[in-house]
Amino acid sequence: MILNGTPIHAVIFDMDGVLIDSEPLWKIAEVAAFATAGIQITATELEQTVGLRIDEVVGFWCQQKGENSKLKEKIISGIMSEMVRLIFEKGEPLSGVYEALDFFKAAGVKIGLATSSYKVLLNATLKKLEISHFFNVALSAENLPYGKPHPEVYLQTAKALNVSPQNCLVIEDSLNGVISGKSAKMAVVAVPENSHSMNEKLILADYIISDLTELFELF
Repeated sequence: MILNGTPIHAVIFDMDGVLIDSEPLWKIAEVAAFATAGIQITATELEQTVGLRIDEVVGFWCQQKGENSKLKEKIISGIMSEMVRLIFEKGEPLSGVYEALDFFKAAGVKIGLATSSYKVLLNATLKKLEISHFFNVALSAENLPYGKPHPEVYLQTAKALNVSPQNCLVIEDSLNGVISGKSAKMAVVAVPENSHSMNEKLILADYIISDLTELFELF
């Protein structure tokens, strides 16, 4: 498969906001968990930390709100429990997900998943959408030293797929994810998630499409 003159041997999907319509669910879970810990935060404020690993999100907002970091583990636990519940109750695939996965599978391209979300949410999403069989590798940044926008999760996924980063295509929805993919020296398609404001800096991506149904037009 060729994209703009470059052979693509692997496509690596982000998860939240790309495969599953989970960004609205994250806002519900985060607002509720912070409130339980006595921290008032709005869904609009949370747009600033979209794409970060959840421990980094919680640490950032505890600091911003001047709250004791000892609350961090309680808030993370609350968010994780609520997210698992919401994924199984309300999680839906985004437009074009199954068509895109079928397309790359039929083309013989390796398919990876690289997410900042914890492994429990990765597993819940794969089970809810019934898509685990599509992925050669599905990697969470939970236990990596750095989450996105650091490139490590993408580099580790490419390594596990045995594909050079230069021959990987990343599909992302957030600025932090786009930065992560570009820092890994991969081509990046941005599919802006529509539950929060469009970030103009997404032009850092090589391509911007409105949903995954437009992905096929790039090849």
